[in-house]
Amino acid sequence: MTLIDPNRSACRRTVSLACLVIGLGLLSGRFAAAEAPSIEPGSWTLAILPDTQVYSERYPQHYAAQTRWIADHAASHNIAFVLHEGDVTEHNTPEQWDHALRAMDTLNGVVPFAISPGNHDYGPGGNSSARTSRFNDSEYFGPGSYYSQQDSLAGSFETDKTDNTFHTFSAGGKEWLVLALEWAPRDEVVAWANRVVTDHPDRLVMLVTHAYMYFDESRYDWAAKHDTQSWNPHAYALAKQPGETINDGQQLWEKLVSRHERFRFTFNGHVLGDGTGFQSSLGERGNAVHQMLANYQFKEQGGMGDMRLLEFKQDGKTVEVRTYSPVLDRCDTSSDQQFTLQLNEQRVLPASPPTEE
Repeated sequence: MTLIDPNRSACRRTVSLACLVIGLGLLSGRFAAAEAPSIEPGSWTLAILPDTQVYSERYPQHYAAQTRWIADHAASHNIAFVLHEGDVTEHNTPEQWDHALRAMDTLNGVVPFAISPGNHDYGPGGNSSARTSRFNDSEYFGPGSYYSQQDSLAGSFETDKTDNTFHTFSAGGKEWLVLALEWAPRDEVVAWANRVVTDHPDRLVMLVTHAYMYFDESRYDWAAKHDTQSWNPHAYALAKQPGETINDGQQLWEKLVSRHERFRFTFNGHVLGDGTGFQSSLGERGNAVHQMLANYQFKEQGGMGDMRLLEFKQDGKTVEVRTYSPVLDRCDTSSDQQFTLQLNEQRVLPASPPTEE
């Protein structure tokens, strides 16, 4: 069962005291400036980095600002884990990977992290025509790198690559499992991910992969919607390669996410439009799975450092979703950027009011 609101007009706005507008109307009503969002005692934070491709290409200082803020606030905000939603680079070039590595190195030994490479991280020039990526090189994030040797990284699909990994961490009295899957996951990768979840029955599960939700609040669904949804993985050159298999959002939902009772979240980037999407769906066993898109690459200077911060409160149920830019030191409080969830409750959004004829 899935209940969605195409306009998100009724998303609940939950503005923390640290995100209230101050000053003499320096920013429009959708933004709040002053200081970073605070968290309540006993809470923990999940930080999410949306597509950094423009930063790695042209504005590495914004990428560095994101990871520096996370490192500097790891203790004060009890940041337990960091996810990267992919398109780390724009063209899969050494220079751009160097920028990305310098930014991510800031987290080394401070906060564990998982990266899901995007389409621009694969193939010559980032054209995603093949599954080759410098991401898997040892000098970046491949086997032998710091990334591959994190205590939190518990396994990978292939021994000579790290673009499909699973990670474990503990926070708020709960045990978590993170699946970080490649761009357009192959059938065999999905089968492996199912085995990983089955082998960890006591852990709550979240998935990060580059393409899953679309900006119209639905999942990518090539079978039903074909090219009416732009940038579906099935539309890329990779899908035309002999022997290749591709799974989009709906296929991942059917083959993986909906099948496991302890799945709670999916996260992705990739999609333009307004760059946000949300759907709360019930899995086969009645568990609620919150599925979120966040991508800011099309905004000024690739997003000006916007990233997602999820505060998991001490009650073990409530999750506050916020969007914060350490570059601008401001929260985006629009209804699709800041809202509240209950961990295992479907977020039922009221239907949009009827339009007058």
